[in-house]
Amino acid sequence: MSAITLEGEIVHYEVLGRGRPMLFLHGWIGSWRYWIPAMQAASIAFRAYSMDMWGFGDTGKSEALYGIDNQIKLIESFMDNLGIMKIALVGHGLGAVVALSFAQKHPDMVDRMMAVGLPLSSNSVNVTWRSMSTEELIDSFLGRLPAHEAVRPEARKASIQAIAASFADLEKLDMFRIVMNMITPCLLVHGQGDQVISPLSGDVIANLPGQVQYIGFEQSGHFPMLDETTKYNRLLSDFLALNSGESPQQLQLKEEWKRRIR
Repeated sequence: MSAITLEGEIVHYEVLGRGRPMLFLHGWIGSWRYWIPAMQAASIAFRAYSMDMWGFGDTGKSEALYGIDNQIKLIESFMDNLGIMKIALVGHGLGAVVALSFAQKHPDMVDRMMAVGLPLSSNSVNVTWRSMSTEELIDSFLGRLPAHEAVRPEARKASIQAIAASFADLEKLDMFRIVMNMITPCLLVHGQGDQVISPLSGDVIANLPGQVQYIGFEQSGHFPMLDETTKYNRLLSDFLALNSGESPQQLQLKEEWKRRIR
């Protein structure tokens, strides 16, 4: 376990590999831990970090730090503390919102992004979970699939107040505008069976800007990195292999992956 102290609180993170830095950001339910397979794949060529954001996992749980602006500041302080000047970001759910918001604020600090299960607005999020308890949220997000069971113990560490605060902040953000004005290369990934975050509509996908690509995982729900791990990690590797500044619009799920994985 690695940790630094920021804002007088512990920030937990893990790291694998050597090379250019990248950072995995978890979603509303879970922690750094469900990124382990993706970290292992990325660590072949990158120094892969994954951290618990404020209110999640083993990072500090001060309610004053739960807003999305403070999660953005957490990335700023994390990079400054570790001497990282520019980074690739991979975010999921809440982590995707934080990653794109960070890139909008600091485009010179982000080399590329992958946003998994990004909500374009608060209306994209299943409204039924707003009044749920932590356990009900865990069941709603994870279901009962065996691949998700490793997430469950870590998910119980999430502060319900942190979840509520970040969702309240999401209602104030125009993620659609952020995506449509994105200048940083960005790959949007979504599970077509996601019951938590609505996938992008065909009209939105058709009008994405030149630096943004959308790829849907037909056999995935909210956690493509767990539901179709091999396919996700191959896409991640291709994404990370792009030249700096190169648009991900050339990326596609290769047919040979689909045949080999079925």
